[in-house]
Amino acid sequence: MKGVALYIALMVMSVLLALALGIAAILFSQIKMMEGMGDSVLAFYATNTGIERTLYEISQGAGVGSHYEEILENGSSYSADVIAPNGDCPAPNYCIKSVGIYKQIRRAIRVAI
Repeated sequence: MKGVALYIALMVMSVLLALALGIAAILFSQIKMMEGMGDSVLAFYATNTGIERTLYEISQGAGVGSHYEEILENGSSYSADVIAPNGDCPAPNYCIKSVGIYKQIRRAIRVAI
């Protein structure tokens, strides 16, 4: 009978340890996901900047085949292209494809005009 209390105490401690480790694993994965969401927003903003820059350049006379790249102050970058109407571009005039990158996160937008 003397060993039963020790056995029950070890079992309770094992269950509590397993529970604590499980909760810690969930929290760490959630923290990592939240960091990735912030990086995703910055990549999206860089993509949007590429679209805006390309629209400005088109208003200044740029045409199909133009390509624009820039590294922004926050470390993000974009690459934007003006694409002629074809199978990949169903627009009557042209499409703009912009890809923004921030810390290995890539976001893309395609605008048909």
